[in-house]
Amino acid sequence: MSDLKVGIVGCAGRMGRMLVKQVTQTEGCSICGGVEQTGSDYLGKDIHGLAGLEPSGITVTDDTTHLFEMADAIIDFTAPATSVAHAKLAAKYQTILVIGTTGIAPEEQAEITESGQKTVIVQGANMSLGVNLLAQLARKVAGILDDEFDIEILEMHHHHKVDAPSGTALLLGKAAAEGRGVDHDAVADRGRDGITGARKRGDIGYAVLRGGNVVGDHTLIFAAENERIELTHKAGDRSIFARGAVRAALWAQGKPAGNYDMMDVLGLEG
Repeated sequence: MSDLKVGIVGCAGRMGRMLVKQVTQTEGCSICGGVEQTGSDYLGKDIHGLAGLEPSGITVTDDTTHLFEMADAIIDFTAPATSVAHAKLAAKYQTILVIGTTGIAPEEQAEITESGQKTVIVQGANMSLGVNLLAQLARKVAGILDDEFDIEILEMHHHHKVDAPSGTALLLGKAAAEGRGVDHDAVADRGRDGITGARKRGDIGYAVLRGGNVVGDHTLIFAAENERIELTHKAGDRSIFARGAVRAALWAQGKPAGNYDMMDVLGLEG
């Protein structure tokens, strides 16, 4: 069986370079191309060279359509509007699309979901095995503990991150809400400032920290009178997200068109 031909959009960015390296080092797949925005200083550069690998002769282009035509799978950690456009291209060319983009608005998600009717789209707010296990734990623990236990989520990321709370924090909050059988958006408290009054029972609170080069720290807290349970995941390197994304691309081979997530890829109970 021939290697899965993988293309990387945003291949010159920090995550893009990590993805190039991970694909190259993973059995069963290989890099077929990568794109950057028109006018980028990286156009024409060797894609493997940018990732610190031996040059391969595959250069960065701005022809996204051609990449979707020739690739078996595309991995996308870009921006919400860009991921929507990529989902439409994936649907047109029957290309597997793995999306790790966060901060996607409901109306944008609806467009991505529609594209998933025509091709395989695997989407994850966080691609790491550890975080998805944590989400499963969040769901189970929240289902066991009643609302005498307040749920708070604390997350910290590097100072370049543009969305808050992080997609991973929201993933954990939504998992906890599912465990309790409540509507996440109805109980989410995404920011406190000034005289806010007492905490509302049953809410899921979020606290956000930004600074330095922190890859991603997340702590889920269940706090009651005289006791507290804390579940924490700390990412030390972006390679954990790249490994998960490449695993998702390989898993997606031969799957029927549809919208999948990392729980599907990892075989975890929803």
